[in-house]
Amino acid sequence: MDFKNLTINKIKEIFQEVDLEDFYSEYFDFLKKGNQEIQAFLSFTENLAFASIKELKNKNKNLPLWGVPIAIKDNILVKDERCTAGSKILENYIAPYDATVIKKIKEAGAIIVGKTNMDEFAMGSSTENSAFFPTFNPFDKSRVPGGSSGGSAAVVGKGLVPIALGSDTGGSIRQPASFCGVYGLKPTYGVVSRYGLIAMASSLDQIGPLAKDLDDLILLFEIIRGKDELDSTSVEFPKEKIRKFEIKTVGLPKEFFEDLDSNIANLILSRLKETKVTLKEISLKYIRYGLHCYYLIMPAEVSANLARYDGIRYGQTVKGELWEIYKKARGEFLGKEVKRRIILGTFVLSHGYYEAYYLKAQKLRRAIFEDFQKAFKEVDLIISPTSPCLPFKLNEKIEDPLQMYLSDIYTIPVNLAGLPALNIPIGFINDLPVGMQIIGNLFDEYKIFEFAKMFE
Repeated sequence: MDFKNLTINKIKEIFQEVDLEDFYSEYFDFLKKGNQEIQAFLSFTENLAFASIKELKNKNKNLPLWGVPIAIKDNILVKDERCTAGSKILENYIAPYDATVIKKIKEAGAIIVGKTNMDEFAMGSSTENSAFFPTFNPFDKSRVPGGSSGGSAAVVGKGLVPIALGSDTGGSIRQPASFCGVYGLKPTYGVVSRYGLIAMASSLDQIGPLAKDLDDLILLFEIIRGKDELDSTSVEFPKEKIRKFEIKTVGLPKEFFEDLDSNIANLILSRLKETKVTLKEISLKYIRYGLHCYYLIMPAEVSANLARYDGIRYGQTVKGELWEIYKKARGEFLGKEVKRRIILGTFVLSHGYYEAYYLKAQKLRRAIFEDFQKAFKEVDLIISPTSPCLPFKLNEKIEDPLQMYLSDIYTIPVNLAGLPALNIPIGFINDLPVGMQIIGNLFDEYKIFEFAKMFE
């Protein structure tokens, strides 16, 4: 049986003739063999999968994801399964409950096949910061798959699973989706519940879907969206926004194209010219400060969220006096990048620096949001590159944090403004995939989907 590059519709056709258990008995062998090439899974959930199969046999086959395999980023809780967040400090942590998105996909009939590799606590742009091992790009094993949702993007890009879930704090779904040649959506902030997501920066984090097929991504988004009483920041998606849109004008921010690699810029522009929309140059004057703003707000929230991993309540436990427990647990089991961001965030929030740094960053964040709002009065959507570069080599940037941070320069402003954005694959340069980012105003996901369909 050929399992590679299956879509949801193809899988449903297979199940008209093939038994679920027979399918998955062979499918897990296919997954494990494929994973040896890219090292994208941290664990396989076979016991859960076959338990779900038994339950599914008594359920309606018309469920939207009946029998469909899905991979889950390892910072999203799946009950009774290991959830490490890519960190040694949570290496043995077993999730006590399902995240809201997991409940929803189970109810839709999906089969969870494994937890995917990621940068530790979602801090990174290459999946090299995983405490366990790096993941390889499915198009070139010498290159990174992006991050922090690199594992989820790689298994979809490799054609091992049709759909996956990731999380996006500053581009962690869209950038790896670009590097792995797949679709990846960062929804409007609050549209998808964060309950059961291990927090990095709570005002920026958002769970979202990845898929090889655009229709599959839309379907997964429709299943996981919605207000959740367990997440006070969640919102109901407006019904009036679920419709077809006419896209007449798209904006090209000059700040996003000024220093862009000419090969990437030319590919984006050539693909845009294939559509009938009007291209309009716009300016987002505060966007150039997005990276500076992000690396003040995000570490501050990281410092607060990761304080719980103290060797007492959560994570690996060590013996000793109170200070020794803190020092040993956090010193030994947290990685270099995580420590770097905790230290920076603690400094930003400390007495005398809160007003100088954190408060100003929040004001700048508001200015970036208003910049976008002004632009959306002139254009229907905004187009940008997803990444300033092609997938880079393993170990190329790992010792240069600033260069690594610059990998998300085009995606970070979207998180700061809480807007939706979708990476779509638009072609190849030197046999490596290139992605384009479509940015919409709040709750403009269906407008984004409508425009994305023009490129299929």
